[in-house]
Amino acid sequence: MGELTLMAVHAHPDDEAISTPGVLARYSLEGVRTVLVTCTDGALGFGPGRSNPGDPAHDPVSLAVLRRAELERSCAHLGVRHLEVLGYHDSGMAGWDANRHPDAFCNAPIEEVADRLASLIERYRPHVLVTYDSDGGYGHPDHIRTHSVTMAALERTEVVSKVYLTARTEGFRRRMHAARAAFTPGRVGVSAPPVMGMSDDRITTRVDTSMVADRHRAALAAHDSQLSGTHWLRMPADIFNTLFDEETFIRCADCTGSPVPEDDLFAGLRG
Repeated sequence: MGELTLMAVHAHPDDEAISTPGVLARYSLEGVRTVLVTCTDGALGFGPGRSNPGDPAHDPVSLAVLRRAELERSCAHLGVRHLEVLGYHDSGMAGWDANRHPDAFCNAPIEEVADRLASLIERYRPHVLVTYDSDGGYGHPDHIRTHSVTMAALERTEVVSKVYLTARTEGFRRRMHAARAAFTPGRVGVSAPPVMGMSDDRITTRVDTSMVADRHRAALAAHDSQLSGTHWLRMPADIFNTLFDEETFIRCADCTGSPVPEDDLFAGLRG
């Protein structure tokens, strides 16, 4: 089998700390080789003073440099062994004018990006790959593109044994809503995507991540430009630890025959 390897494919710097920090950190601690692919430069996130693109204080070029440094710090906290940044231009939020820019990632040719990602899959040979569902979790155009190019890349290779889509449950949605209400009352401009929840019966895989809550929180804090003052970092540690005690997924491809439900992304792959 070779060294067990997990690859996570995300859209922006900070998505690894929001969507899959628990599995990256937990499996890294277990000795699994972890690989993160980040597709865009994050240049259309918040600038100084939480400025938005188009504001005088917002400089996409310098922000991209800052966000790369934040990404590297986050990876250090999560134990990510290999970071690959594809460097596509951030498309901005759904509905922004930036979505129509020809260089935006959401307009990048799927075949081109899939070929690049397939070459990384062949290089690192992950047993398990994790990415978003077809809606990108909450409809962000870069997340949707990430899903599309990942699925296309997987069709070009026969390396990956198990493929998972990130999925938060309705129960998580309710708990997160309560946490936001309690710790970000009336706050405007906080980077917090809408909370989406899956019904429990769609979840195939629940992974205990309670042992890496401190690493998760440190990874979030590493993305200070985007996440400073958010509900994730304002809530007390006991509430944070309870809220993020597991990560849930939908298994969409499997070559192992491992039965579901399961509590390990590598079920069926261990010796």
